Parts: sequence; structure tokens; C-alpha cells
Amino acid sequence: MIQHHALPLRAEPRLEALFQQAEEVILGKPRQLRLAMTCLLARGHLLIEDLPGMGKTTLAHLLATLLGLDYQRIQFTSDLLPADIIGVSIYDRASERFHFHPGPVFAQLVLADEINRATPKTQSALLEAMEELQVTAEGETRPLPEPFFVIATQNPARQVGTFPLPESQLDRFLMRIELGYPDAAMERLLLKGAGGRNLLERVQPVAATGDLARWQEEAAGLHVADALLDYVQALVAESRTLEETTGLSPRAGLALLAAARAWAWLAGREQVLPEDVQAVWVPVTAHRLGGDGSRLAEALLQRVAVP
Repeated sequence: MIQHHALPLRAEPRLEALFQQAEEVILGKPRQLRLAMTCLLARGHLLIEDLPGMGKTTLAHLLATLLGLDYQRIQFTSDLLPADIIGVSIYDRASERFHFHPGPVFAQLVLADEINRATPKTQSALLEAMEELQVTAEGETRPLPEPFFVIATQNPARQVGTFPLPESQLDRFLMRIELGYPDAAMERLLLKGAGGRNLLERVQPVAATGDLARWQEEAAGLHVADALLDYVQALVAESRTLEETTGLSPRAGLALLAAARAWAWLAGREQVLPEDVQAVWVPVTAHRLGGDGSRLAEALLQRVAVP
């Protein structure tokens, strides 16, 4: 039997059904599922870095289906152009006018698959969309759907044919997570046909219209005590003393607080605790610290005392 909800979960039927279905598809990864959902509840974009075949694309498609979101997948390649993402104007002879044909970025959840296989110029085409929730093409600004999320996948930089994401692009992602290999028991279930992409066709939307927006608002409204703000500030300030990195920006501090609120809300709490900050600390900060970011992030947690 597959064990569900190893982590505490808010008692809400649709939320419980969402995680139950998700854990039937992505086997043995309750924490990664929780982090991915935390990212969306915090209104952030998610970067999943791992080897091919780990379920990155399946996870993105799964979340879009369960939340009832319009979904588009963009396969990033070395010859992908910005217009392939944003869209292009095509001349219509009948009306003697150019008409804009929206690209796949005009969806509520966009999967940027293997984003680091595209050139930096094409990667940057997502910057305005991720930050401003709009795109500008041929002098005209067009709003993107609401809600709008980017889930990007990337292969490890050591793989052939990859372009490292620039720091400005990395900073647009609220979180970076890894799925990792399944344990032996879960891999045996996969080999027997349980879980995985083959179950996606059976997955049905769980969230009703307005559920996601309501969940996001409730999470954003969780109380944060001054002592917890002291803890967040101390962690961010300590990162700026490291010689190996320039330290975390104010944007990173805001991202950390938003993610901690969402994590606490999912756990059914009415206020944010230090353990909520610690739970999301590495996924929120490691990719912003650069280099061996996970090690630096873990070290910072050890150096800063909980108030």
C-alpha cells in the first residue's frame, strides 16, 4: 500500500483529494509534492533540476490537471527563438492587417521543459512574463492569464548541450527542487506499473473554480510574529557575510516569507513557526546563493540561532 500524507495536511476535502491523487502518480515523494504545491500557493515559479527520467514533466502536468489550469508545454532546444514562446504577428491578406498569434506562454501553467538547453537570449524571453505577468511583442503589451505559473525543468549543468541559467533568471524562481531517485520499494511499484506518467490520463481536476485563489489568499494572510521576522532577517543578513557568495537580496527574504506562510498553511497552522522557515529555506535560497548553494544554505541554518 502507498502511504499518504506523511506530512501534516490541512483538513480540507479538495486539498486532501489533490494530494491523494498526486501521491498515486509521483510515488514516494511527499515532501517534493508539498514543496511544489507550496510554491504555487505562494504565487511563485518553480524550477525542477534533475536527471532525465525522474518525473519532472509528469509533476508539472499533474499539478496543472489537478488544479484545473490551462496547460502548455514548451520544449526548449538550442534553436528555439523568443517568438516561439511569446508569439508572432502574421499578415492577413483579407483584412490587410497583421494579427498577433499568441505563443504557448499564454497559458495558466507553462512547462518550460529543459530550459537550460536553449540559448540565454531565448531563456530571457520568459523574464518579463515571470516578473510582470505580461509580455511585450512588437511594441504592444499583452497581459497573461490569471493565475500564471512557470514550472521549468533543467538537466544538471554537467550534461552536454546545456547553457547555465543567468542569475537574473534564477532569481525569478521562488524555489528550486530535485526529485531524486525513488527508494527501492517505490521503484518496485513503478516497475509493476503503479504510478508514473501512464496514470495521468486517469487524473481528474480536484480544485473547484476559485479554490486556488482562495487558498493563496488564506496562505498569504497567515500571521507572522516579530520574533519570526527577526529570524528571517538574521538568516538573510548572515548570508551576506559569506565569502563564497554575494548573499541574499531583499527579494529572497520576501520569497522566503511567502513560502514559509504557504508551507504553514498547508500544515493547517494559523501562524508561521521557525520550522516552516527551515522547511523551505534550502529550496528558496540554494539556487540564489550560487555554486554549492545547498551546502551553503544548510550551513547558514546551523549558524543562525532560532529566537
